[in-house]
Amino acid sequence: MDTSKVGELIYSLRKEKGLTQKQLADQLHISDRTISKWERGYGCPDVTLLPSLSELLGVNIENILDGELLSNEFIGGNMKKSKYFVCPTCNNIVMATGDITLSCCGRKLEALEAKKAAAEEKLSIEEIDNERYISSSHPMTKDHYISFIAFATGDQVQIIKQYPEWSFQTRIPNRKHGTLLWYDTQAGLYYQYI
Repeated sequence: MDTSKVGELIYSLRKEKGLTQKQLADQLHISDRTISKWERGYGCPDVTLLPSLSELLGVNIENILDGELLSNEFIGGNMKKSKYFVCPTCNNIVMATGDITLSCCGRKLEALEAKKAAAEEKLSIEEIDNERYISSSHPMTKDHYISFIAFATGDQVQIIKQYPEWSFQTRIPNRKHGTLLWYDTQAGLYYQYI
């Protein structure tokens, strides 16, 4: 750990938040001399202070310890390149249009890798009244179900939540061609082009 990098980061984040060393120290219940020492690279925050410091400065603990905030690469804006995340504990669904670091229920989430669906895995799609009727014979049990469907075009994503023990069927407007994605709680993320 580079204490001077950690100190520079604490200094810049403190300034960004409009806090003096004294104000930050008071919120952490320590002396302002300790904050000064950190910012000059002569020490690092005690491990017991890291959660509070992280919350006050609005950054992850890992970033404080690394002494830097890394910017994510700009991906563009093509919604077909969006990334999907699902928390294994609470099943929260998150979609991001670029690189991002996420955590949920105390765990760091990794972007799901979409697999191209084989013929027997594809969802059934019928055109009815200028809509696409999407269905599947998936058993949709409490322990094994399709959690969500997403239809992505270059400029839009529509996400439709699905629930265990409900039959799998939904309708989406019949507009442009795009990518249909779905998340099977046991097999992962799949896609097919429509």
